[in-house]
Amino acid sequence: MSPWPRPLQNGDRVQLAAASSALAAQATARLEAGMAVMNSWGLQVEPHPEPLRQWGYLAGSDAQRQADLHPQAPLVACLRGGWGAARLLETQDPSPSDSRPSPHWLLGFSDVTSLLWARQAAGIPGGIHGPMVTTLAAEPPWSQQRLRDLLFGQPLPPLQGISWTPGVAEGPLLVGNLTVATHLLGTPHLPDLEGAVLVLEDIGEAPYRLDRMLTHWRLSGALQQLAGLAFGRFSDCDAGESDAGVGDDDSAVTVEQVLRERSADLGIPVLGELAVGHGPGNGALPMGRRVRLDAAGHSGGGGSLELLEP
Repeated sequence: MSPWPRPLQNGDRVQLAAASSALAAQATARLEAGMAVMNSWGLQVEPHPEPLRQWGYLAGSDAQRQADLHPQAPLVACLRGGWGAARLLETQDPSPSDSRPSPHWLLGFSDVTSLLWARQAAGIPGGIHGPMVTTLAAEPPWSQQRLRDLLFGQPLPPLQGISWTPGVAEGPLLVGNLTVATHLLGTPHLPDLEGAVLVLEDIGEAPYRLDRMLTHWRLSGALQQLAGLAFGRFSDCDAGESDAGVGDDDSAVTVEQVLRERSADLGIPVLGELAVGHGPGNGALPMGRRVRLDAAGHSGGGGSLELLEP
């Protein structure tokens, strides 16, 4: 395991990475607003040389996007998600190596899940599941402060949730987008799930699609390895598109019903409604840090996810 990156300090540089989908011209205002937030923390955000770079639907060729991730600063922050980051794993060596880049933080979520998980699988710490540069300015004050505190090495308060299956679990933290993570099953870029506490989120997936993905996790035995499970925000999922092969009324089953049913018999504590995922209120979480998932109260009662390591 490589050493953890050092906490950031005033004056540290921030490198921007366009690793996924191309940035639309109308999103440049959100990019600049996010950069301004980081600059207000005393950091020096270096503008991306080609923020509107495009190769089809991607933010540049694989080689260009891969080059964005070569660390030249203690924090590499991703511009946006979408699709494309997993393509970059084809050119990465998934095994530990003595020729790793210097310790640095990597920030992002959604499509960046593939990069965060691949680092974790390779024993490279420093991944942060948290706001993109283009979403940071829209985050509420508590979420912006949480990310700043995490980067600068300050303690973080627990994230609050709702107990779905009572119990308490401790283990290394793994956070990601369900759709992206599902496509890492069976690859060398899937981190060790044995005894882990897993937090999942998603956007724009109809309930039956979530059912299909979680069933895949169950059939592979992946969920059965966990110490604890939590679900963040599943945005725009209850109003998913219909499918003639499934039925014309997706509203017959809600997202919460699917998530609860697919996790209730795992024999592990399960939390719902964590403030993690798409939309404002995306609480930053450090990958690989040891956490306590507390769902000890009765089902429907309060619960929390607490970092046990500084």
